[in-house]
Amino acid sequence: MNLNKYNHIYQVLSSDIAEGTYKKGDVLPSEHTLVSMFDVSRETVRKALNLLQENGYIQKMKGKGSVVIYNPSMDFTVSHLTSFKEIQQLKTTQYSTNVVELTQYSAEEFPRVMEALKLQPEEKVWRLIRQRRFEDRTHIVDIDYFIVEMMPGLNEKIAADSIYEYIEKRMGLIIAYSHKEITFEPMNEQDLELFGNVIPPYTATVRSIVHLNDARPFQFNVSKHLANEFKFVDFSRRFHGE
Repeated sequence: MNLNKYNHIYQVLSSDIAEGTYKKGDVLPSEHTLVSMFDVSRETVRKALNLLQENGYIQKMKGKGSVVIYNPSMDFTVSHLTSFKEIQQLKTTQYSTNVVELTQYSAEEFPRVMEALKLQPEEKVWRLIRQRRFEDRTHIVDIDYFIVEMMPGLNEKIAADSIYEYIEKRMGLIIAYSHKEITFEPMNEQDLELFGNVIPPYTATVRSIVHLNDARPFQFNVSKHLANEFKFVDFSRRFHGE
């Protein structure tokens, strides 16, 4: 069985569900049909379906098949690896993106980033700061660090649109997974400048290390949300013993 094949099927089907191709209550194509669609073994299809079930997209039901149980939220979810542009396409509230900074630095200036991205001190990183604004107010600040050697053509136009789309469609790379942590922190001077006067002056901060499908880390993201607007959205499943 090929790990990349069942991961590919999972990514395709989970994206189709998130984008509404398959809606809550719909039944996915049968295992036999998926085998033909993706030209893989039945075991590979079953692995992909098991992963969809574990992550809250479907529920396997005897006599019915794989039923979609995913319910799109209007809140930001930290349990899925999705670009801001993709989230926007699922939301009714449309934010604008303002690129505040796109600058190259030596990795040694950001020790935590250097360690997370496995860089040498002299290697270069992009620091990208973007405001996500709605009704003349900043609701989210994204601070991203990317490896310059991996993305030499990054520019403000790409940054204002979708970096993930650029990486996957134009660079031909596959974004696979991330590790995330959430903390609630008082705003620093830069936060106050970017968000303005906010009460309470705290952010819900999501830090992520994002990897390609060959396990290379390529992005360190710090996503700061207004603490009084942040809502954690996740799906939990209880696993029962055999």
